[in-house]
Amino acid sequence: MLDLTMQNTRAIHYVDNNMHTLTQPLQHHHKHCDDLFATAEADARAGKWDACAQIFNRFREEMESHFATEEQVLFPAFEAATGMTGGPTQMMRMEHSQVRELLGQMAGALAARNGGDFAGAAETLLILMQQHNMKEENILYPMCDRSLDAASINIGERLQERLSERLEGVCPA
Repeated sequence: MLDLTMQNTRAIHYVDNNMHTLTQPLQHHHKHCDDLFATAEADARAGKWDACAQIFNRFREEMESHFATEEQVLFPAFEAATGMTGGPTQMMRMEHSQVRELLGQMAGALAARNGGDFAGAAETLLILMQQHNMKEENILYPMCDRSLDAASINIGERLQERLSERLEGVCPA
């Protein structure tokens, strides 16, 4: 079986620690979610089902928080500033739905303690998350930073507030 873990994906993140952007909390949260995913995946491979369940549930909560922050704060602000409602944000929402479906499959496999099904869904999720995060960090987030800045819409504080507890110790101030 192909062993893909989030540990191998850190280089794809666009985070530039020398430049603060309003989407930076979301970029840091990607890494935080990646780390949780890698731990859950490692626990599943080791057959540590109770530990896997605990970290997987936290990972799933973090993903839902991330998606809600984007879908309720960032995307509407970007759409209002640009008038683009059928473009990149629509694609990201569709991918969020695909991730949620895979998380459900993983939860079912976890409940059944089915390592093969868990690993299969995790492998698909890994590829989807890698592609999704790259599109957000390299295309959508820079577009949001430029568009919202140009429109004098500062939502950086709202993004930080929504994720602050989740990013404590992860996102440098």
